[in-house]
Amino acid sequence: MSSDQFDVPALPTLLPLGVLLMAVSWVLLRRRELLTARRLGTAWFAGWYAVAVLGATMLPLHLGWGDRAGEPKLYRIILVPLTTMRVDDFLLNIVMTLPLAAVLYTVFSIDAKSRVILLGFVISAAIEVTQAGLDIAFHGNRWADVNDLISNTLGALLGYLAFRRARRFESFRTALESYSLAGSERRSQKAVR
Repeated sequence: MSSDQFDVPALPTLLPLGVLLMAVSWVLLRRRELLTARRLGTAWFAGWYAVAVLGATMLPLHLGWGDRAGEPKLYRIILVPLTTMRVDDFLLNIVMTLPLAAVLYTVFSIDAKSRVILLGFVISAAIEVTQAGLDIAFHGNRWADVNDLISNTLGALLGYLAFRRARRFESFRTALESYSLAGSERRSQKAVR
């Protein structure tokens, strides 16, 4: 590898990041006196979910610059929807954001349909813009695709609808409450009073 290129590998980056997030979540829950096995499981799931999304969308990453890198591969930036859509990728991108509503609810207490969809859109847009920026500035190897933005947003919506339907059941709501990080501090403070 020459000095005008840099590779970011997937596993050597993602595994330490996931373990670090596990340790940080354990420390934070313990400091706030909210540490239970279920809440820790929720925090760990949310952390590994974020790591998986990062891995699926950004890594491995090959970056290059200087004269030897050549011209940016602008064909990797797809701005017209549906014309070059690959059905398998579209479906996988929907699946990737299906858990988003559950994570947002259990970690941040975000429940509104519009907020879940907006966050799904914003997260996806941030990923696609970052991929396009890396492709242009550093000859990255990722694809920035408007179809991914559409499918990620659709996945957030479908995940929200499925999660809302599951919450109609009392047993699910009761179990969910014990796993939820959001609102844990309020419940803990009420118990102290």
